[in-house]
Amino acid sequence: MPINISKDLPATELLKKEKIFVMDEVRSKSQNIRPLNIAILNLMPQKEKTELQLLRLLGNTPLQTNITFLNTATHESKNVSKSHLETFYTTYEEVKHRRFDGLIITGAPIELMEFEEVDFWNEIQAIMDWSKTNVTSVLHICWGAQAALYHHFGIGKFPLPEKCSGIYQHTVNDSTIKLLRGFNDIFTAPHSRNTSVSLEEVESHPDLTVLSFSEEAGLFMAISKDEKLIMVTGHLEYDADTLKQEYERDVAKGLDISVPEHYFPNDDPTKTPLNSWRSHTHLLFSNWLNYYVYQETPFEWE
Repeated sequence: MPINISKDLPATELLKKEKIFVMDEVRSKSQNIRPLNIAILNLMPQKEKTELQLLRLLGNTPLQTNITFLNTATHESKNVSKSHLETFYTTYEEVKHRRFDGLIITGAPIELMEFEEVDFWNEIQAIMDWSKTNVTSVLHICWGAQAALYHHFGIGKFPLPEKCSGIYQHTVNDSTIKLLRGFNDIFTAPHSRNTSVSLEEVESHPDLTVLSFSEEAGLFMAISKDEKLIMVTGHLEYDADTLKQEYERDVAKGLDISVPEHYFPNDDPTKTPLNSWRSHTHLLFSNWLNYYVYQETPFEWE
């Protein structure tokens, strides 16, 4: 089934070329169906790239979804045009009266800042508080996951001696958990971050369950005991070349950066990396939409 997005969104034509079923607003209004309403708080600097990555995954399930893109009102994005934001994005203040079936809060390249130092932290806190009553399920990614662990559960982050960047093996703690249904016992996923959270602290928290971790990269996935909040510290949504682009960007800046681990063939940055995590990415998003959004959300919000 399709995702319902503006026909003018740049990602629309790219998704159609990939044979992802996209339906514009005009046709969707003629469908006698209750689609899922999903909001995406996109905090990544290259917003159009993140839009394409997430829409590709949300559009690959049997569920029809309406997408609302959110951006922060208290921070001016520098890597996307103002016209793009004005055309395709809205703010929390403009939707806080609404109910959403699902919400995705993305990562952001601000990990080394204390949460309280982030200029839009108060806005993020308001959105996370609002989501507890106005959203059925929230999926937090990378910095978004760290922000949720800090805000909801009081678990802070700490800087790493060097950036955690690469493709790492992860262990599934319990294959009967619905979010991990169909996952291999061992699977790979990308990480790209300068900070981490204590696996032990998350494991010992009475309101959290660790779903997956990596011996090298630490915590990967956790869920609240009420199953409304999901935290993913890595980037399963990344394309095959995303880490390559980040590495080349940092090299061009003259940063002392290591080659992403277990990523390039023979650890040679001149060789083309392959995507070894794609199937589990689709499983994660389809399981989330099915078990935690579609099967849990009311047909009509009160």
